[in-house]
Amino acid sequence: MKLIKRYSDPERINHWFVAICFVLAALSGLAFFHPAFAFLTNLFGGGPWTRILHPFIGVTMFLAFVLMMLRYWQANTMAPEDRQWLSQWRDVISNHEEKAPEVGRYNGGQKAIFWLMVTCMIVLVITGILFWRPWFAGFFPIWLVRMAALLHSVAATALIIGTIVHIYAAIWVTGTLRAMVRGTVTERWARKHHPAWFREVSK
Repeated sequence: MKLIKRYSDPERINHWFVAICFVLAALSGLAFFHPAFAFLTNLFGGGPWTRILHPFIGVTMFLAFVLMMLRYWQANTMAPEDRQWLSQWRDVISNHEEKAPEVGRYNGGQKAIFWLMVTCMIVLVITGILFWRPWFAGFFPIWLVRMAALLHSVAATALIIGTIVHIYAAIWVTGTLRAMVRGTVTERWARKHHPAWFREVSK
């Protein structure tokens, strides 16, 4: 079975570091989102510590994500064939990918998730700073602080949903998880799911 390198060690470390930060940020954020999730503060040493740690975890996640964004933004630029691929999602989920446009390194769905994450991350870090007490919130009018808190919740919800879709797709497409665990994919996987990329790396 011939293997093809898809991700380097630094790329995988970066990915998993962001993933760990995301889980910690999501759990600590949910603890304040609704009283039903208040028990999650126990994971961080109680309410005060959760409140202190959450923004620092978020900033760390954002900075690590910026490295990912700089690595992958060009490969995730949307093209007309990507929009066509998205419009043929029924063919994709019914295992008839050959009917959809050829896919390069990333398909239209992966690109859409990437840009959703980029947008959400930017919104989260900006709005988070606006109501980060005691450091920055005092510099802004209360209406802006409240609006920032609302937008922060919306962006966080969208990011969580997008990440769930991302994880589900990685599990659903057999062989995909291998890329982020071992850094390689099989030749058969590459030829089937990313034929244009396969030809490129096979030259």
